[in-house]
Amino acid sequence: MKIKEIVSYLESIAPSSLQESYDNAGLIIGDPQKTIHSALITLELTPEVLDEAIARNTHLIISHHPLIFKGIKKLTGATQVENMIIKAIKNEIAIFATHTNFDSVVGGLNSYLSEKIGLHNVRVLKPKENHLLKLVTFVPEDHVEGVKAAIFDAGAGTIGNYDHCSFNNQGMGSFRAGEKSKPYTGKKGEIHIENELRLETIFPRHIKPQVVQALLKSHPYEEVAYDLYPLENKYPLAGMGMIGELNENWGEKAFLDRLKKVFDIHTLRHTQWLGKPIRKVAICGGAGSFLLSDAIRAGADIFISSDFTYHKFFEAEDKILIADIGHYESEHLVKEILGDLIKKKFPTFAAQISEVNTNPINYY
Repeated sequence: MKIKEIVSYLESIAPSSLQESYDNAGLIIGDPQKTIHSALITLELTPEVLDEAIARNTHLIISHHPLIFKGIKKLTGATQVENMIIKAIKNEIAIFATHTNFDSVVGGLNSYLSEKIGLHNVRVLKPKENHLLKLVTFVPEDHVEGVKAAIFDAGAGTIGNYDHCSFNNQGMGSFRAGEKSKPYTGKKGEIHIENELRLETIFPRHIKPQVVQALLKSHPYEEVAYDLYPLENKYPLAGMGMIGELNENWGEKAFLDRLKKVFDIHTLRHTQWLGKPIRKVAICGGAGSFLLSDAIRAGADIFISSDFTYHKFFEAEDKILIADIGHYESEHLVKEILGDLIKKKFPTFAAQISEVNTNPINYY
């Protein structure tokens, strides 16, 4: 199997365009055309994980956290990251990361964590903004259904639980074909009037190439008139954090005991007990303290995440219980998730889970 096949599949689930601006998800090192027989999956790429890949004769490492976050101007081996880059290249090991894009997409890390703790009616806590586009195009009446089918098949026209959504308005289009043109209808040099439908629909920004290509391929005109408008509407299928409900009320201590069991942790930090039942739960793997106000506004009884600073705990203001379970602890299950996805899609491909504990934090 070629690396690009694995990359294409994982990016169909969590497109790199959904990553945050500071992130560096995608194929970071390696030739996408290279044929491989196995991959090593890890939360963090460390020297020990790289040595593990070499020992296993694996030529692709799939990591949640990118090896390279910032630009590198020199490769002299002066830093640990530079040394790993050099060593990976020497051993022909490709490196791929799926990070905040996999965090944010429905069906990704936070969806999985929600399922693990027993949430239902799960939705994105903070939906992505400025990610929707409106397509407006003009189609001769006898080709409308064909164009619609093409752009809908490409992913356009979905609003919540509804698909094939569009608005259509009849009108008259006019044009004059030039001498070098090949008009679908009308004559060169003459103004032509055509009965057309104004077709409007929406789609998420990350599928723009597919939608535009489908439009151009299905439209009968030599030159297709279309407009793309950015929308401020929120995109409910991607964003940061998740929120959902438990099937029944839980006591605070009992639910924290459940978290310790699910995430395999021995200790966690939390705000003072509020003496209230827990039913509505917000969660964000990794450093999610920036979502605290969103969790409060959404009416969550508890917010589960990590990397809360001392002063951030005060912002709970007795409105919500904060459970800081640790960064590594909240994300290490990503190895299991990615492994299951790859094994299901490619049953004969060896998707190996790293045995290295990459948590840099120790407790004494």
